[in-house]
Amino acid sequence: MNYYKNFDFVLAEKLIKLALKEDIGKGDITSDILISNDSKIKADILLKEQAVIAGLKIFERVYKLVDGNVKIKLFAKDGIEYQSNTIIGTISGNTKNILKCERLSLNILQRMSGIATYVNRLVKKLNNPDIKILDTRKTTPNFRIFEKLAVRIGGGYNHRAGLYDMILIKDNHIAEVGGILNVINILGSKKIQNYKVEIEVKNIDEFKTVHKYGKNLFDIIMLDNFSIADIKKVVEINKGIFKLEISGGINLDNISLYSGLYGIDYISVGSLTHSYKSIDISLEFENSSVKLK
Repeated sequence: MNYYKNFDFVLAEKLIKLALKEDIGKGDITSDILISNDSKIKADILLKEQAVIAGLKIFERVYKLVDGNVKIKLFAKDGIEYQSNTIIGTISGNTKNILKCERLSLNILQRMSGIATYVNRLVKKLNNPDIKILDTRKTTPNFRIFEKLAVRIGGGYNHRAGLYDMILIKDNHIAEVGGILNVINILGSKKIQNYKVEIEVKNIDEFKTVHKYGKNLFDIIMLDNFSIADIKKVVEINKGIFKLEISGGINLDNISLYSGLYGIDYISVGSLTHSYKSIDISLEFENSSVKLK
C-alpha cells in the first residue's frame, strides 16, 4: 500500500530542517571535539519492542537532507508488525553527520511507530471493518502531518487536516449562534460547495432536530459521549440518511464494546495522537570504525 500518496514532502522537509536547526544550532560541539571529520561508521537500526513500524521514508529523509552520501538499507516496511530485537535496517557513512541526525530521525520513527502500533491494536480490538477509526486535531504542533501519516499506516483514517478543509460545527459554535436551529438557518442561507459538513450533537433530542430540519445540509453527525443504548436508538431513527460518527473517551480498554454496532461509520479517537507511547528504537554503532581525534 502506498501510504505516502499525496503526502506533502515539501512541507515535511521544511519541518525537518527546522527541527535539525533546533537541535544542531551552531554545531555538534561534542562530536567536533572528539571525532575526526573523515570518520566512518556503520550502525544497526534496532527495534527493541514489538511494534508496527511507521515513518521509514521520513527517517531516511532526515539523513539525506544533511548528507546525501549516507547509505541506509531497510529490512522492514511501513505498516508491518515486527518482534522485539529485530534489526530493521542499517545505516553507514560519515560518523559526525550520522550523529547529527540520530536523535531527530529516531524521535520521528519512534513516535510514528508508536501511533501506528496503537491504531493497529484499536482496529484489531474493534474487529468491525464497517467502522473506520479516525484521528482528530489533538496533535503535536508542527508534527501533525507525520502523526496523521502514522494513523494511516496503522490502519486508521484521517479526519480533517485542519480548520480549512472541512466544516465541523461543535458545541461552542452552536452555543455562540444560539442553538442548533439557528445553525441550520444560517447554513441554509449559505451556498456551501466543495466542503463536507459535520455537526456535533450531545443527546438524542439534538440529533432529532438535525435529522428533522437538517437534511441536505449535513454529511456527518457526530454523536458525542452517547451511551451504546442511545447510539442504537439513533441508528434506528437515522435509517442511513446521515453518516454517523461516535466520539468521546474511546480507547483500548473500551473499544471492543462497540464491535457489534451496525449503522455507525466512524469512531474518532483523540488518544491516537495525544496519548500514544513512543516505541523503543535505537542506533547500535559498530564502534571499531570510529576515528577519534
